[in-house]
Amino acid sequence: MPELAMALTPDDVSRIAHLARLDLTDAEAGAMLAQLNGFFRIVEQMGAVDTRGVEPLYTPLAALHEVASRLRDDVVTEMAEGVAERALNQASAPAVQDGLYLVPKVIE
Repeated sequence: MPELAMALTPDDVSRIAHLARLDLTDAEAGAMLAQLNGFFRIVEQMGAVDTRGVEPLYTPLAALHEVASRLRDDVVTEMAEGVAERALNQASAPAVQDGLYLVPKVIE
């Protein structure tokens, strides 16, 4: 098997498992290492493909037939009168500031 430019080590898997709060056995960590490196191998193969001049698709099905976008227009839907409704929705939140939900930091 060719050497990966982005190959992970067993130490990398241990660190990832720690960050994800997973308790992996040695066998599970070995399997995870193989799976993750297999994923990176696929990513490197995909990165080697020349995609110049290829337009991105909304969905792969668009290559077969016309597909209508199901995304809505990005427009403001909450007006000033919605502030009271937002405050009502946020009343049960543990922490709110300036109309935004505050969440604790979870990534080291």
